[in-house]
Amino acid sequence: MTERDAILWQSNKDDHALDFLKDIPIDGLMQTLGPRPFRSVLQYCLGIPMFPEDSLCSSCNNFMDIFGDHALHCAKDVGQKYRHDLVNDVFADICYKAGVASRREASLGFGGSKHAESLFSAGKTAKIKVKCEFFIFIFFCFSSGTSGGERKIFPRFEEETERIRLGRCLVAPVVNKYITGMDKGKAMIFMFSKENAYTPAGLPFNSSLTLNYESSQFKNRSYDPSEDYTSPDETILCKDFYQSTYSQVLCGLYQSKLVVRVGSVFIYGLLRVILFIQKHWSLLCNDIRTGTINTQIIKDVSVQEAVKKILVKPDPELADFIEIECIRYESWKGIISRLWPNAKYIDAIITGSMSQHIPSVDFYSNSLPLVSARYICSECFLGINLNPLCKPNEVAYTFLPNMAYFEFLPILDANHQKNSNQQEQPDAQKLAELSNVKLGHEYEVFVTTYTGLYRYGIGDVLRVVGFKNTAPQFQFICRKKVLLSIDCEKTSELELDNAVQNAVKHLKSTFEISLVDYTSYADTTSTSNHGHYVIFWELRHHNSNVNKISTVSIRSMLEECCFKIEESLSSEYKENRALDKSIGPLEIKIVETGTFDKLMDCAVSQGTSVSQYKTPRCMKNVELLNSCVVSNYFSRESPHYAPGL
Repeated sequence: MTERDAILWQSNKDDHALDFLKDIPIDGLMQTLGPRPFRSVLQYCLGIPMFPEDSLCSSCNNFMDIFGDHALHCAKDVGQKYRHDLVNDVFADICYKAGVASRREASLGFGGSKHAESLFSAGKTAKIKVKCEFFIFIFFCFSSGTSGGERKIFPRFEEETERIRLGRCLVAPVVNKYITGMDKGKAMIFMFSKENAYTPAGLPFNSSLTLNYESSQFKNRSYDPSEDYTSPDETILCKDFYQSTYSQVLCGLYQSKLVVRVGSVFIYGLLRVILFIQKHWSLLCNDIRTGTINTQIIKDVSVQEAVKKILVKPDPELADFIEIECIRYESWKGIISRLWPNAKYIDAIITGSMSQHIPSVDFYSNSLPLVSARYICSECFLGINLNPLCKPNEVAYTFLPNMAYFEFLPILDANHQKNSNQQEQPDAQKLAELSNVKLGHEYEVFVTTYTGLYRYGIGDVLRVVGFKNTAPQFQFICRKKVLLSIDCEKTSELELDNAVQNAVKHLKSTFEISLVDYTSYADTTSTSNHGHYVIFWELRHHNSNVNKISTVSIRSMLEECCFKIEESLSSEYKENRALDKSIGPLEIKIVETGTFDKLMDCAVSQGTSVSQYKTPRCMKNVELLNSCVVSNYFSRESPHYAPGL
């Protein structure tokens, strides 16, 4: 065996080297390989000669080796390897300019910055043109932020937008199997975009959703009933949140009889819109009654023109109806189903940290079906829900293997972790492929994407709950990161959320008080000897007689809630709290109404996308929250702890 044969043999034994042989040809996704290219690939992989000896390259007129290595590297014809190196070098220069650590595979020796400068001078999008007419459109987008509020910036190519749109288009046929008549009306989906932010080097970046809305695929989309929105594109692309919200709500109310589904990206966005309507319904009614636009609010000329095309004439009858419904009940129970009587379901993400808002949405919608149809993150599209009318706690997603390459890191239970020397890192444990995950097991998902992310952990923990044929279906469990820790205990998002929900059930059943939102903080700066957990709660009272409840009763109940949260946490927490006394009593701080709206406004002012905002479940800077505290309560006793349990 020659040295070349030995190297080739070894490379073919590497993981995934010959995975292309397992791919299923799909013409619609251009996932095909013709007979001649397929034979050529096999010949090259097996080391079978492809060219006669002493043959010449038709491009550069140099000698062609019999195995075809020259064809991949020929600079005259811009071969595959040459194109790869060019793209790699240009991207490395971009990363260098943006202050992102990177490493080059190969140097083409073009001096470091010439090609990168062409990117920076191009503005929003960058385009490189090489001899083979090979185009790359590069964007930079940031993630929505984990539950800890962190954001990451990564590249995005225009073809990825088309891939995401393909995934979204698969949702409508699935929903239509269960809910009929969706092609007979419009969708009132609240979507928002934001201004570009810039790196220190001046490179623009934006949210993944904004890039989708600004793409040519979205703006020039052909008619599709699933994308027939009440909101004109101009209102979606308006960067002013107040103007965008007002104009989208105005268009949605004016076309209320046509609306067959209501929603937003995350369910919290819809709740924020309902609160907006509560504050502005009289102004909205006036615009509908007169058939005019309030130019003091909608100042963007393009938005004004777009809204005028919707508000073609005054509709005093509709304005009166909306006014009556908005003042009919103080609590606004069922307001969504009353204002949009033909709406058949709520379309929004309701899993993870959004699940706590489900009771509020049920309250406002008279329990319309909640459809969490897609599993998508800023990094890529992952999967769809094949049973859209399932209960919220039963939502499971079937992954689409053509969207990215998915791998799964098994999550070890506490006992296994203690007895194992392995670290929970993708290079230390065997990653399972999509076809090898096991029913009932939990995994952290890693993606290798078309945009260049390699084994990137998106931080979600999933559980395999079933199969569609042989395709696994995953249920979102929680974010991977530990949220709170004072001593050696580690409290995850899932543990904290379960504990909070247990306490809220107790509160709601007694006083008809529900939780609007919450976040947490590990306070290690108190004057006492021990740190302790602090939970910030914003509450909503559904009982008009709540003011008649004695202060003593409320204090007693909230102190009981502190205890119930502690009782629901892990045995490690209870050991440190009850036995070692290394953690102080848990504290609940009640904040004034609208505090979490202020928290969102603060995040948006610092560059977070409104559509992608999720309340952080743990915070380090709590200055704003502390300024809104109206009362606080501590657990009166330690949680029960028995060694060995």
